[in-house]
Amino acid sequence: MQLDALPGSGRGTWEQQFYWGLGVALFLSTFVNKVDKKGRVSVPASFRAALTGQSFDGIVAFPSFVQSAIEASGIDRMESLAAGIDQFDPFSDEHDNFANAILADSHQLAFGDDGRLVLPEVLRDYASISDQAAFVGRGPTFQIWEPGAFRIVQEEARAKAREQRNALRLKKPEAEGDQ
Repeated sequence: MQLDALPGSGRGTWEQQFYWGLGVALFLSTFVNKVDKKGRVSVPASFRAALTGQSFDGIVAFPSFVQSAIEASGIDRMESLAAGIDQFDPFSDEHDNFANAILADSHQLAFGDDGRLVLPEVLRDYASISDQAAFVGRGPTFQIWEPGAFRIVQEEARAKAREQRNALRLKKPEAEGDQ
């Protein structure tokens, strides 16, 4: 079943917007916030604003299997990721590996009235987060890092991006009717 485009968006079908990131949460910038002894931390206001209107008032977070950081997003993105995992044969190694590495380790973390949430100890330990956490925007997702570890990774990424700068291309938005 194909759903129509969101009214007035001019950006293709609902499915294209959902899967290609048009009209969904966008996380930008890096913020370093204090973490208290109980693991409570304020989520940046712009990140909370990007999640407004989703079916869960909070984030979903899991240990990255690529870096020593916490992967995080809104529930809508996680639902899309779960649907991607479901595309594999349910008894295949791929399905089991991704389900175990992502879904089994995911935590739904609700925002409190003050915009804070509690980062579970298992996630804080995985990312070596103690008294500060860096919220790192990555477009439709974000990561939570120990600030010093992220500075090192960011410096390395800038050097690599400088070397690869000619490879980056802007994607033209599809005009209505180009579907």
